[in-house]
Order: sequence, then structure tokens, then C-alpha cells
Amino acid sequence: MKLTYVAILTTIFTCALVAPLSAQVDETLARSQVLGLEKAWNQAYKAGDIKALSAILDNSLVLVEDDGSLKTKSEFLSTVKAATGNEEQVAPESLTVRVFGNTAIAIGVIAVKETKAGKTTSRRERFIDTWLYKNGSWICIATDATPITHGS
Repeated sequence: MKLTYVAILTTIFTCALVAPLSAQVDETLARSQVLGLEKAWNQAYKAGDIKALSAILDNSLVLVEDDGSLKTKSEFLSTVKAATGNEEQVAPESLTVRVFGNTAIAIGVIAVKETKAGKTTSRRERFIDTWLYKNGSWICIATDATPITHGS
């Protein structure tokens, strides 16, 4: 888990170093940075690395659950910490990032494997994450993952 945390901090530090000094964000650079952070988030989630996730997620994070309920950053991190290792989130099947000034929207599809009572199931979810360029780096401020219940 320490390796993941170091990788996250390195990504954030690198993003801050190469980030534009002006208020305007370079779209190509921003897209690349957010893609890197999305991948780092996935690794940290799989590893249960609370420190790394905490560095990626804003303190005012809003997370929308499958049932429409909301979770805060601390509630989400508590869920990850309490996980018994029965869920494995794999690399995104697709991921695109759109940049709008100091805001970036990451949209993709991710496969989730889960084991309950000895039975493994798989599902796909479409997700959307909202990133804000804040204090010299990108941080996730909102996220939602919705199960895909149809064929596409």
C-alpha cells in the first residue's frame, strides 16, 4: 500500500510542477493529468490504500451511490477501509476526459468483480468523475457510478 501512496503523491507533485502558472489550463496537459489520476485512483481502490485515495479526493467530495444516496469522502474511505476484500475493481474498459477551463469531466466504463458467499459475479458500471484544478493540482470533487443494465 505504501508504494501506491508514493505513486499518488508523485503524480500529484508532478502535476503541480508541470501545471500552467496562469489561470488558464492547457487542455492536453490537463487531460493527461486527469487520466493519470483516474488510473492512480483505480490502483489505490484495488489496494485499499486510504492515504492515496484521500490525496486524490477533495474533502468536500460528493459520491452518488447506485441507489441514489450520497456519501461524503470520509464515509467512502470508511467503506473502503472496512471492505473484506470481496470486491475487485479492474481497469476501466473505456475512459475519456473533457476539459472545461479549470474543470475536467472523466467518463468511462469499468468492470467490477465481486465475491459474496463464495460466488463471483461481474458487473459493468458507467462512471462520471468531476475534477477541479485547485491549488496547483487536480482533485476529484464529485463521482457517480451507475450499473449498466442493458447490452451497451
